[in-house]
Amino acid sequence: MNWYLAKLVYRFITGNGQHTPQFNEQLRVVEAEDSLHAFYKARQIGEQETVKITSNGMLIQWQFVDVAALHHLSKSTDGAEVWSVMHQDEDAAVYEKHTKQQAKILLQEGLNEFNPNFCS
Repeated sequence: MNWYLAKLVYRFITGNGQHTPQFNEQLRVVEAEDSLHAFYKARQIGEQETVKITSNGMLIQWQFVDVAALHHLSKSTDGAEVWSVMHQDEDAAVYEKHTKQQAKILLQEGLNEFNPNFCS
């Protein structure tokens, strides 16, 4: 088994969403056979953590966008840093499109690693 660092991106929406788009980026450590399995495992984690709750009458949502980066860790590192950042972006559609493009590239790389004869 191998260790990977996966960057998961979530969109944070409160109320009716009429606010500057906010995103949360998280680095997660994932153990998997290869990068393809790590990608899908990270995606599964993100999808499982999609949340909609109502607090004090206001809808709060964490929407999983996708896996934006995946890095193989050559060895399990004691004290590995796990990182998260919240930021706002004026153009949510561009940010989400970029994240989806990154995920598509990662998926293709994983498929190529899993099956070198795979044609895109």
